[in-house]
Amino acid sequence: MTPAPDARKTVYLALGSNLGDRVANLRDAIARLPKAGVQVTSVSSVYETKAMYKTDQPDFLNLVLEAKTRVLPRVLMRRLQTIERELGRRRAVANGPRTIDIDVLLYGRFVIATPDLAVPHPRIEERRFVLEPLAEIAPNLRHPIHKKTAAQLLAAVKHQVVRKLDLRIEFP
Repeated sequence: MTPAPDARKTVYLALGSNLGDRVANLRDAIARLPKAGVQVTSVSSVYETKAMYKTDQPDFLNLVLEAKTRVLPRVLMRRLQTIERELGRRRAVANGPRTIDIDVLLYGRFVIATPDLAVPHPRIEERRFVLEPLAEIAPNLRHPIHKKTAAQLLAAVKHQVVRKLDLRIEFP
């Protein structure tokens, strides 16, 4: 008998924090993912970066994780936003400081363009703070629109300083 195909999709999430105990915020968010239907399979190192769009705020800690889920993309986004709210995220200023930010970078090979969700993340190719950790854990992962690997996208980004910390966050 042939085993049933695995209906789970591989997703890549970017997490960032620049308020409060940034490491604890990242840990707490990752610890809440299984309850949201997200099974973490790999977590990058932690990277520190200056804020990119609104620069008058504290530095960010960022990481990217790979996970498996059966949760549909829009439901997943709502669950991630619930985690953000539970950890104190307030959306007062666009690109402003936050306790936690969780972005869906990629969801399988899907391309989604709705008013409330865009996958792949629409600014992934300009964000070294996303591409550096993504290329660390999945250098050969292909962007479904640009058709370039994470490593190729990273090589094309020339701006923004990203500092890899000697820190890894364990996952459940």
